[in-house]
Amino acid sequence: MHSLRFLFSRRWIVFALVVVFLAWVAWRLGEWQFHRLEDRKDRNAIIERNEEAGPSPVEDVLAPGRPVARPDEWRIVEATGTYAVDDTVIVRYRTREGEAGVNVVVPLELADGTSLLVDRGWYATDNRGATREDVPAPPPGEVTVTGWVRQDAEGDSTQVTDKSTRAVDSQEIAQALDREVLGGWVDLRSESPEPATALLPVELPELDNGPHFFYGLQWWFFGALAIFGFFFLIYDEVRGGRGPGPSPARGPAERTPTPTAPPKKKRRTWREMLEPDDEPDVPGGAEPSERPQQATVDREHHARQE
Repeated sequence: MHSLRFLFSRRWIVFALVVVFLAWVAWRLGEWQFHRLEDRKDRNAIIERNEEAGPSPVEDVLAPGRPVARPDEWRIVEATGTYAVDDTVIVRYRTREGEAGVNVVVPLELADGTSLLVDRGWYATDNRGATREDVPAPPPGEVTVTGWVRQDAEGDSTQVTDKSTRAVDSQEIAQALDREVLGGWVDLRSESPEPATALLPVELPELDNGPHFFYGLQWWFFGALAIFGFFFLIYDEVRGGRGPGPSPARGPAERTPTPTAPPKKKRRTWREMLEPDDEPDVPGGAEPSERPQQATVDREHHARQE
């Protein structure tokens, strides 16, 4: 337990709090992705169920001033009336495969005097604005249409200016056109008779689960990785590593002494190696110049006697 006392230092406490926060954020983001996955599965089930049910009379599903319920979205409805071409509303900023365009919403006047907003499809504009005169006209006279019910959009993008908007909201369009319209709107599925020039049909959502499952796993993996890294640093610190920060400086007693090289033996010259060494080695490693001069003294004494 004594070796874990470093965990109570300020540096390690802050480090632990950061790891806990990151793991919590990763967990919440993973849950968010899995919730989106469940919502997508529910939406796909609703679309498939409504597609199999077939078209229903529009008055059985929609009514003026009543929002579209979630189970009713993507239901197929059928209505008969006359297009009010003069009240066409252009939905701006609708790109398709990188090409600029608009969606064309035209009210369909019903027999009871109410109107159904019909998104007739997409029209390419080549990065320029479009008005009612620019888009192909709908079929004249009485028309029978079928379409998928859609919920109204929300936010500032639903504001209508000069019969143009960025998102469809039946209430905003009703006020701008001074019409009584049914709540919600429909994406055109078919119309009879067919127009002279058809717009591109709306793009339906893909009925797959999307990438949400793998995104959720990735976020949870990041959270687990942060926790694993924290405990690995604890293990490394106990083992003698550096931990999450710089290690403290060692004291003089803890420093490892630098080994010193042994003294080198003096190298003998070639003359010393070739001359005979009659004298005994001087203890203590004395130099040849320091040896006793006994042999020289004997030679001088012998010369004087001669």
